[in-house]
Amino acid sequence: MQLLTQSGHALPDLNEVGSAAWLQAVIDALCDLSSRDPLTGLANRRHFEVALAREIDRVARAGEPALVLMVDIDRFKLVNDTHGHAAGDLVIQAVATCLMECVRPMDTVSRFGGEEFAIILPNCPPAFGQQVAERIRRKVEQREVVISLNETLKVTISLGGAFAPQWVRSSAPLWIERADQQLYRAKSEGRNRACLEMPPVSLVSAEEKGLLFATSQFPDIENP
Repeated sequence: MQLLTQSGHALPDLNEVGSAAWLQAVIDALCDLSSRDPLTGLANRRHFEVALAREIDRVARAGEPALVLMVDIDRFKLVNDTHGHAAGDLVIQAVATCLMECVRPMDTVSRFGGEEFAIILPNCPPAFGQQVAERIRRKVEQREVVISLNETLKVTISLGGAFAPQWVRSSAPLWIERADQQLYRAKSEGRNRACLEMPPVSLVSAEEKGLLFATSQFPDIENP
């Protein structure tokens, strides 16, 4: 019988016990288990923190934009209180699936804790951040969660996002705190919405603007 990890990875046949390949496979499987949330299969908080530190380093060196989204299931306690914790687990799994369906392979989706998730989106320009967050919000809003043979639930999420300061070495707690502040704002403004902190816009002088648009094909922005 072939053994599987909780994330679906296969362990080699036990007849290979003692071989270097089997030992390496066991080590890899244990590492995989230690970085995954057992309920959803998403990255766990430990894996998220490692990925976030790596992204902070990349942004500081390369200056590419990056977005962190904090996601929280709205009124999740009511789901547990009304339908039970088993239904709550199904809701968490359904939301996790929606999140994974909305991101790229390069993005990191994690279960941050309880009913809260966190997403790292490398190379995500501010112009697209709100669109990404809205796509995720709508995906969850449209999903029906089957909790029993004859019962389904509709749930919503609130999202808060913050962009990493480009060319600046920030810290994980500061970046998460800024995204959390936007999540709190989304909650306070009525839930089922996405609030993103936009990065500061650098001031551009008239001379720089002239150089920038000297050969522009957009006459309406050459002479504002």
